[in-house]
Amino acid sequence: MVKTDNKLVAVILAAGLGKRMKSDKAKVLHEINGKPMIMYVLETAKKIAGNNIVVVVGNQAEKVSEVISKDYSVAFALQKEQLGTGHAVKCALSLLPQYSKQVLIFCGDVSLLSFDTVKKLYDDHLESDRDVSVLAVKINNPKGYGRIIMDEKNCVSGIIEEADADDKQKRINIINSGVYCIKKEFLEYSLNKIEANNAQGEFYLTDVVKIGYSENKNVGAMIGQDSEEILGVNSMEELMTVENILKKRMIL
Repeated sequence: MVKTDNKLVAVILAAGLGKRMKSDKAKVLHEINGKPMIMYVLETAKKIAGNNIVVVVGNQAEKVSEVISKDYSVAFALQKEQLGTGHAVKCALSLLPQYSKQVLIFCGDVSLLSFDTVKKLYDDHLESDRDVSVLAVKINNPKGYGRIIMDEKNCVSGIIEEADADDKQKRINIINSGVYCIKKEFLEYSLNKIEANNAQGEFYLTDVVKIGYSENKNVGAMIGQDSEEILGVNSMEELMTVENILKKRMIL
């Protein structure tokens, strides 16, 4: 049994509409090998954070909460409007335990993310005494992903989304996984400073990185070894891809 850290709280973002799934079912409830995809994420989160888990719900909030509550004791934060990942995390702030010091943030569709990788990210974050740590991976085709911008000292100066990236930035092949570990105090401070001045008109959680860097905080990235782990699910085709990878891993 892995010892959990009660100073750590996990926030799972599960409020999205999942329009590209072309289904009436909430995205995170689509099944992979007979189990809703969010259950894989919750399993990993529980291993490292115990019961210190907050799930942000929005689309079909009651149904998502009902399914999760059958197997997990978590707190639920409601994101009434889909205003971006930064806004989603802000909706969870009031539910973070008073005693927690670090916040681990996941998306509800990263079903392949392993406990080992998350533990390495958390350990790296603590050992480096960072304010913000990003899980990044290097891939050959970064199209569609947010790019990690680094300075000459390998500090992360920002994350630029595909829609906002210029041609040079689009050639960067180190991408954002959407998994973060952030000091709670800095997270609360920075979320109050982000603005929706981007192509999507949303409050990006990635702006926390930019704010941290601009204020000389310790902002860095851990480069994960397995790019498959951070695959999200935004379409039925991607769902099948993730399911096939999971089946192969179960055989090995």
